[in-house]
Amino acid sequence: MNRTVDVLVVGAGPAGLAAAARLAAAGAGRVEVLERETAAGGVPRHCARPGFGADARGRPLDGPGYARRAVREALRAGAVVRTGVSATGWAGPLALDVTSPAGLERIAARAVVLATGARERPRSARLLPGTRPAGVLTTGELQRTVARFEGRKGHAGREHVGRRAVVVGGEPVARSAVRTLRSAGVEVAAVVTELPYPAAGFGAVPLLTGTVVTELLGRGRLTGVAVRGRDGRASVLRCDTLVLTGDWVPDHELARARGLPLAPGTRGPVVDGAFRTAAPGVFAAGNLLHGGEPAPVAAAEGRAVADAVLGHLDGPPRPVGAVPVAAAGPLRWVAPGLLGPGAAPLLVRAEHRLVRPVLTVSQDGVRLRRERLRGTLVPWRSVRLGPDWTRGADPAGGPVTVGAEE
Repeated sequence: MNRTVDVLVVGAGPAGLAAAARLAAAGAGRVEVLERETAAGGVPRHCARPGFGADARGRPLDGPGYARRAVREALRAGAVVRTGVSATGWAGPLALDVTSPAGLERIAARAVVLATGARERPRSARLLPGTRPAGVLTTGELQRTVARFEGRKGHAGREHVGRRAVVVGGEPVARSAVRTLRSAGVEVAAVVTELPYPAAGFGAVPLLTGTVVTELLGRGRLTGVAVRGRDGRASVLRCDTLVLTGDWVPDHELARARGLPLAPGTRGPVVDGAFRTAAPGVFAAGNLLHGGEPAPVAAAEGRAVADAVLGHLDGPPRPVGAVPVAAAGPLRWVAPGLLGPGAAPLLVRAEHRLVRPVLTVSQDGVRLRRERLRGTLVPWRSVRLGPDWTRGADPAGGPVTVGAEE
């Protein structure tokens, strides 16, 4: 079956739902959202903790509440949200082949928004040596498992996750994993992180900084992990569960299939300040561009990409930005990867902890901006630089470089 819509959004997480809500409310025509999971809302659906803002009455929202509100707003605006539907490939410049329980179909659109998000790297991608025992999970797998069996007789964690766990990672998501494990009745033996410092304290849970996992032990089921500290000393932590947190990678399969260039620092598709990709009419936003950003940041990008899509629908095609933007020195990445004629804000992520660094923006050997930040840059959180940081960049000039002086 072949169908046509005005805007096709792939991914019903914070970015995709925010984009759909704004587009539908602005009269963009038929706005359809595709979500391969059985429920919309993205990662927040599995984060049963506060920290997702507040509702209309000022009450704090947890992740599931935040997700439900995002879905309601998209539906009330007039968007169509379809779950259990996967986009399997491109059938044309702005057409996708789609599969669902109802069968196969081909959907063409006037604009496509990729908002497929990001995932944590699994054990296979981290190349951890050892056997392949059961009990090795990412945070997302842990949260989904606990949520699936929550409310059943007994401790969901002990029955379906394990009894004693080790968490790898020092970013805020590691703290979320610890909270999920403990709420499910699972003992947390230790948090292991390569970082010399964590994102925050982990309470009474032992924290091993500057430490790496060198081997997985056990056959059939995990029985422990071998670790090595910064001093070279090796030891074994006994556990039946290992939770791998952080180390985000964008879900960029559709972007790659379309032939879109990927940014070397983030591995997400390269976009300009208006979230336009190299393919006319194809936009991208949210954690597909830079995994690991909080839901409100992804949702803000969803609203911003909606404005860019509306401009695309209402007028002649606008060329994508042509000036590359690159990170240098102790900066891991900068987004967007392209600048257009107008100034655009930047998101910057550091490779390691930088205390009150001096950030610089340069083009063709000319410094456009140099300023010392008041705060501290950390590897697990980005900092936003306003449009004034790129003001003065020559749209016909060479690459723009964002660097940091420690």
